[in-house]
Amino acid sequence: MKRLPDTELEVMKALWDAGDDAPRSALEERLSPFGWAPNTVNTYLSRLADKGFVRARRVGRENRYSPLVGREEYLSFDSRAVLDKLYGSPRNFVAALAREGLSRDELDELRALVDQLEGRAGR
Repeated sequence: MKRLPDTELEVMKALWDAGDDAPRSALEERLSPFGWAPNTVNTYLSRLADKGFVRARRVGRENRYSPLVGREEYLSFDSRAVLDKLYGSPRNFVAALAREGLSRDELDELRALVDQLEGRAGR
């Protein structure tokens, strides 16, 4: 899997929101705030299909689109890719956050997450 450019990620977010077998019109409606021409949306959908992120199928006179990569699957991959590229390790990432200052609530949330993850690893 590769990281997506921001524009293609916006198309994927619209598709995840629209669900499986979404008609092109549903995607264009969700993407309307960007002001992209229909040909631009088509280009992004074609790129995503070529990369294996989207399946397109013809139904009558319209195309329908389905995500082949789930939102959570992509976000997990993308988060790890950013972490590895920018920080090298989770420790370095948290250290960078700490330098900016974390509130007591944020520290408590991190502690709770670590406790939850340790509990899951012990199963």
